[in-house]
This record gives sequence, C-alpha cells and structure tokens, in this order.
Amino acid sequence: AAPRPALVPLGEPQQAGAAPGRRGAQRGTKFPVSLVSEWLRLLPFLGVLALLGYLAVRPFLPKKKQQKDSLINLKIQKENPKVVNEINIEDLCLTKAYCRCWRSKTFPVCDGSHNKHNELTGDNVGPLILKKKEV
Repeated sequence: AAPRPALVPLGEPQQAGAAPGRRGAQRGTKFPVSLVSEWLRLLPFLGVLALLGYLAVRPFLPKKKQQKDSLINLKIQKENPKVVNEINIEDLCLTKAYCRCWRSKTFPVCDGSHNKHNELTGDNVGPLILKKKEV
C-alpha cells in the first residue's frame, strides 16, 4: 500500500524536522494535500449535478403571474396604423370619462372595463376624466 500523504496546515509552512502533521497546540486546519486536488477534480462533476438538480426541480417552483397578452390594444381600429380620437371641447358635458385601458366596448368612452383588466393583470390603470369648469 502507498504511504498516506503528510498533513500540511493551510497557510503555514512545515518546519524542518517536525513530525508530519503534528504541530502541538498550534492553531490551523490540517488537510492532506491530495484532498484539495481531489475536490478540485470533482468540481465539474458537482457543477453538472447541481445543474441537473435545478432542471429537475424547476417545473415545481412557483411561476410569476404573467400577463395573458402582450398587446395593449386587442381589437379597436386595428386596420389603422395609429388610433387617434378627437373630442371637441364644446361637446363636453360637465364630466366625461375616457378609456385608457383599451378594453372598453364603448371606446373611447370608458365603460369600467379597466376594473376587470386590473384584476387580471395586476395593473392599476384608470380612466381619463375630463371636467368642464362651471362659469
């Protein structure tokens, strides 16, 4: 059988004539030199094992709440390159609410569809409210 390697304290050189691996009451962790090189050879294998473990557990981890659709405007004037609505100021009554969530069935006037949109997506959009000053 091959002789076991001597224990070498980390960070301290071994003194000549001292018994291998024995330092009396001195502090310091002693590892066989070959142990460190064995762990270094195991690192790629342990990395692959960690990756495989993560890939096996990932389907069971909780997922973030994702928005059902990435488009904001799903159906209003899709044939136009840009949706523009003009409102004549003189036509305003005292208070009018306009849609900003693009979910209103009466677009551009708000019908409260943003409440359902906010509930589904976690958004906080609300209507644009225009008020006419009383003179």
